[in-house]
Amino acid sequence: MQNKSHIHFKPEKSWCLVIALVGLIGGALFISMFLITSNNWIICNNNKAPSMGKFLDDGKNSINPQQLQLDAILHYATSRVIPQQNINEIRVSFDVLKSRTPCNFLVFGLGHDSQMWASFNSRGNTLFLEEDPKWVETILKDAPFLHANTVKYRTMLSEAEKLVEHYHKEPDCSAKKSFLRGNHGCELALDMLPDEVYDKEWDLIMIDAPRGYFAEAPGRMSAIYSAAVMARNRKGKGVTHVFLHDVDRKVEKIYAQLFLCRKYLLKGVGRLWHFEIPPNSNVGDNFC
Repeated sequence: MQNKSHIHFKPEKSWCLVIALVGLIGGALFISMFLITSNNWIICNNNKAPSMGKFLDDGKNSINPQQLQLDAILHYATSRVIPQQNINEIRVSFDVLKSRTPCNFLVFGLGHDSQMWASFNSRGNTLFLEEDPKWVETILKDAPFLHANTVKYRTMLSEAEKLVEHYHKEPDCSAKKSFLRGNHGCELALDMLPDEVYDKEWDLIMIDAPRGYFAEAPGRMSAIYSAAVMARNRKGKGVTHVFLHDVDRKVEKIYAQLFLCRKYLLKGVGRLWHFEIPPNSNVGDNFC
């Protein structure tokens, strides 16, 4: 990674998703199994949560946690669309959520798997960040209780190599000075997110967006960099769990190694990497 001249990026072609023969019932089966095997928040367990517990969306919509889980089961039982991640990849994040919920869970991306993620953290705070306003409208039409915000990225996948050079040259990008809110100098920093993103400490961060499979797409460079900054700047106890999907692609893999760090890579399953990043993990100029 030190020889920057040898870092080359090539936009990948879009993955073609193949719907398995068991797709009609697979979603219902895996989400039902997850909810039943959880020791912390089984649907019928009323002993560990107040009866009036709610999942909030800016005070506009609310839903009882048990209702959120039931709605998720109904959604996947009656849908032919399955989540982007396979069951083994989902299990990695689920196992952490099972031990940490209720928690603050930040998800880059909004899609057909969003009800599942929200139901896994039904008594916590789950926020989705999505690039496409029309897609947000489409998803929230069927699931208005999800908490989602639109993000305008200022990068393109074709700029991935140039942004690595920018990171090395721009002082506002350095690990020692790392910050996000109002950081207009570092082109990798997500500097215009809603205040709630900056004001909360996120226990888990899932990066499964924005799009990163054609040259004009935003790419996940800023999401990866910003997740690393959030994890490093954590003031509370414990580590930040960061999950990065599509690590078979060059940009995701190189940026993960540059900002999330191999030494913090806990597990890799399929196309998913799971990092445990401690706060203030490095006082130098570099993240790793």
